[in-house]
This record gives sequence, C-alpha cells and structure tokens, in this order.
Amino acid sequence: MMSRIAFLTMDSLAEFVSYDELVADCLEARGIQVDNVSWRSRTVKWDAYEMVIIRSPWDYQQAADDFITVLESIDASAAVLWNPLEVVRWNVRKTYLQELQDRGITIVPTQFVQSPTVSQMRGMFEVFASDQIVIKPVVGANANDTFWLRQDSSAAELQQIEALYSRRLALLQPFIPSVTEYGETSLIFFGGEYSHSVLKTPQTGDFRVQEEHGSRIQSIVPNPALIEFSQRVLAPIPQRTLYARVDLVELPNGQPAVMELELIEPSLYLSYDADSAARFADVIQRFSA
Repeated sequence: MMSRIAFLTMDSLAEFVSYDELVADCLEARGIQVDNVSWRSRTVKWDAYEMVIIRSPWDYQQAADDFITVLESIDASAAVLWNPLEVVRWNVRKTYLQELQDRGITIVPTQFVQSPTVSQMRGMFEVFASDQIVIKPVVGANANDTFWLRQDSSAAELQQIEALYSRRLALLQPFIPSVTEYGETSLIFFGGEYSHSVLKTPQTGDFRVQEEHGSRIQSIVPNPALIEFSQRVLAPIPQRTLYARVDLVELPNGQPAVMELELIEPSLYLSYDADSAARFADVIQRFSA
C-alpha cells in the first residue's frame, strides 16, 4: 500500500486559491502521508516518495525550462510523476491547440506569431473578422502577459506589447463575447473519467476567469454533449492522465470550442462537488497499484 506522496506546489500560495487540502485530507484519512513540496526546493529527496503529483506550481511559467528540469529529476527518481513528463512537455506550449484542431476538434480560432509587431496585431482584427482580440504567451498561466485589445487600442499600448513579446512566440485569438456574457465552462476528469464541472464568469469589465482576478465560480451540470466533446478533446493526449481539465467557451455560432486543455497544474475546484475529493483520492490510489 502506498504510504507517502508529494504534491508539487510553489514557495507560497498566499495570493492563490487552492483546494488540494481536501484531497490531502482524504488520503491522510486512508493512511497516506501527503507532503506539499515546492518545485523550487533544492533539498528534497524525490526517492522518498512513491508518487509526486503536480498540483499548484503556479509560478512555473517564470522559469519553464527550470521547471521541466525539476520534473526530469522526479521522473528519474523512484517516484512516479503525475501527470507524466511526456504529457507535460506536450501541454506546456499552447501549440498543442493546433494539434487538436488538426484532429478535427473545434478550438477558439488561433494564430501563432513570433515576435508580433504593432502592424501584425492590428492586422489580426481583419484576420479574425473581430473588433476585439486577445494576445497571450504560448507558455503561460494565470493570465499573465495576457491582453484584451480593441481596434481603438492606443499605439502606446500596442508598442508596449510588441516590446514585451520581442523574441517570444505569441498566441492571438478573437475575443469571444460569451466569455463575459456567460463564462467559461471547466470540465474536470480523473483517470480519464468525468468528475464534475464549474462555470467561471469574470467580474464586470474583465475577461479573466481565474478566481485570483475576481471571477465568480459556480457548480454546474453540463449538457451531456459537452462531456462527450470533452472526452474527444482528451483523446490525442500522448499518455494516460491522472487529472485533466477541459476549458470550453461558446463560439458566436453556438458551437463549443476549446479555450485550453489543462494537464499540468489545473485548479480542480474540489470544493464545488461534495464527492470530488474522495473521487480524486480513489483514482490516486488506483494509479499507485
């Protein structure tokens, strides 16, 4: 029987909302010790753990290469890493969206542009036939360096973004009105099986759906078609996953589309479903067998 595991986190979660203590409590009640270990720790002995589960390293995008190096160390140890290193490498760059689209899965229309210029950003309004666009980094989290632009956005703002993205690959998309009108639906899966869903609605005047930015979170029961669609989204993942979150929005034509597929460190919103923490604990134990 598994006796000791680690949840990979960050130095401080003071500015974030985490629900991992709920599943940790479930596991500890079953005799499994759970240690929260920062990915930046240089003294931890990974061989001391039977399993390391990536949970809340929500600053990894600041040093993504270093983060991957840490995961490589865990992968080379006696501990089993979840999600697997290959899955993290596939998911860490949002270019995975192109692969989903190539497999016939509807995503939010997306263009990848290296070092986008002011001219290129302005040209995206025509490309997307939209008067609003969003630009975000290909490696990123928590809406960091993400901007909501309008056709009348100032030259100074665009120039600042151009400088910020110098020598960086950017992801550009049309702004999807349903994000602010309704919200973004997150469907959570454990071991490839559907668990629960939440609706994330940004606060008035914002477009960011993370709790840290003031969004409203509520539990929902999604249409079965959304669950089936999300299961198809999971199909291209290169290995099985302990956990996954599919973030969907509704396009202007009424069709669901993938905004993100979160396989590294998604919030799992365990407090919004009474049985989800125990359900996740069950899968963790099953994956240890």
